[in-house]
Amino acid sequence: MRNLANFFFEVGMLKRTPRTGFQFLGSGTQSVAEHSFRTAMIGYALAHLDPEADAGRVLQLCLFHDVPEARTGDLNYVAKKYLKVDEARAVEDLAETLPFGDDYRGLIAEFTGRSSREAQIAHDADQLEMILALKEYKDLGNRYADEWYPFSVRRLKTDAARRLAETIWTTDSTRWWFDDDEDWWVEGRKPPEGA
Repeated sequence: MRNLANFFFEVGMLKRTPRTGFQFLGSGTQSVAEHSFRTAMIGYALAHLDPEADAGRVLQLCLFHDVPEARTGDLNYVAKKYLKVDEARAVEDLAETLPFGDDYRGLIAEFTGRSSREAQIAHDADQLEMILALKEYKDLGNRYADEWYPFSVRRLKTDAARRLAETIWTTDSTRWWFDDDEDWWVEGRKPPEGA
């Protein structure tokens, strides 16, 4: 039980571990935990678009793909040019303490190796999460988001993910909540029936 408690504290570090690429974008902040949560939601949706994919497996891959960053931190693309992180050791050190250590090792290896349909979908979910963040910052005026978008799209492997990326990029990020019902936004309530 102590090892599990320690694991949950370790996973909690992801709430406080920043995704470092946003410093180069010039705006935005996001923790690894925030990123992983939305990545899992995207992965689940993508898996349901593919009749041959196991949605549960995609969820597992998405939820665990960045757990090593609780130990290593998040390295952006610039830092990766100069630094080499021993992620394999971080994975092994944690796996040795977990009752599901073999599963954890397997998830990380599958995600890293992109050795399954589910891993490819999880990778696409990871990139789509970044595309969503870029679109949100673009809608708030960050002009660099347009420069980053093509590189993220080129990383996508599935047709469904590429189609979803196009839709994301042409959808106003506020439209999900700000509809055309002007009365609601003026009065804060629906108009009476017959009015």
